[in-house]
Amino acid sequence: MIDTMKFGKSLLGHGFDFYAGVPCSYLKPIINYLINTGEYVKAVNEGDAVAICSGAYMGGKRPIVMMQNSGLANAVSPLSSLNSIFQIPVLGFVSLRGETGHLDEPQHKLMGCITDKILDILGIEWEFLSDNTPEALGQIARVVKAVPEGRSFFFIVRKNTFCDVELCKSPCRHAGKKVLVGKSKSDSMPLRREVLEIVKSFSGDHTALIATTGYTGRELYELGDHNNNFYMVGSMGCASSIALGFALARKDRNVIAIDGDGALLMRMGALATNAYYKPSNMLHLVLDNNSYESTGGQETVSGNVDFAGLANKAGYPRALHAHGLDELKKYLEEWKYDQALTFINIKIRCGSSETLKRPEISPAEVSKRLRGFFNGDNCKTPVLQEFRIQN
Repeated sequence: MIDTMKFGKSLLGHGFDFYAGVPCSYLKPIINYLINTGEYVKAVNEGDAVAICSGAYMGGKRPIVMMQNSGLANAVSPLSSLNSIFQIPVLGFVSLRGETGHLDEPQHKLMGCITDKILDILGIEWEFLSDNTPEALGQIARVVKAVPEGRSFFFIVRKNTFCDVELCKSPCRHAGKKVLVGKSKSDSMPLRREVLEIVKSFSGDHTALIATTGYTGRELYELGDHNNNFYMVGSMGCASSIALGFALARKDRNVIAIDGDGALLMRMGALATNAYYKPSNMLHLVLDNNSYESTGGQETVSGNVDFAGLANKAGYPRALHAHGLDELKKYLEEWKYDQALTFINIKIRCGSSETLKRPEISPAEVSKRLRGFFNGDNCKTPVLQEFRIQN
């Protein structure tokens, strides 16, 4: 078995300074070690863990994600449409439950046969992690070069690879004081564009803006392309997890996740993770039009959902319903001068320009320049390149 503490220290020594994941019994020792050192973010699902690590990477960290192989399927969306497309690298550790020839629970049988094949299909290089400490340390030293080059790499971990590490008891994180301002009157229902104009005017060029998939990112781009903008083109539902990773990585910078009702519904568990870590430099704004507008205007189920109430119950220090643009401005100013993790829900009406552009800058350039802009790692602002996707 690997000397887990020596292996963990080696990861830190190689500059991997951010970890997120979902537990697995095969990975328990290394996860326990990282929790004990205070370097581990407890995600509620594997896809969110990948997105959190992605945000941390753009915040200047070198992240590692950990998961059971059953959760690899949950992570396919961000791995394929976020990390691959935006060239955001993560080093991953995935367990091999259900390995052929080994007795395991029936739910792991299929995944045990296809874990390596899924990574192959995703175009992610991988190796089996050795259970010999010197060999495993050598593997880390070899693959460490892959991550800065924009390529993710995964280790597949068999049973009994790591020696046990006892989990130390950590203090419970209490939610503390919470403020809820719910809906109390009719909503003025502004257009998405009007909300985005206010957010851009408020944030300036020094707050990272993470715009969710669909029309939100496209309208943000059309209002003016800037180095601090991130336009999601996939990984639906991951905007706030990306923002969380960035916020935790760069506590000296602000970040606003501009989410949608359909996207938030897809990954509502992220509310709990965001609230647990509650970075004061993060604001979570939901533009709720009760619609999957960019895919044809089909209704979401948000008409039955009190998003601000959910965020409050999840533990957000401030959960607010803005009835219109004036209240939105007020809440943004309050966050600016008295920071705490803040959730704002605003009802909007459908509608966008018939000639709405798509970003003419590639996703890889978007992520590279965001990381460079906020971290001063000499990433030059790229020249705009043609990157049009056919409707």
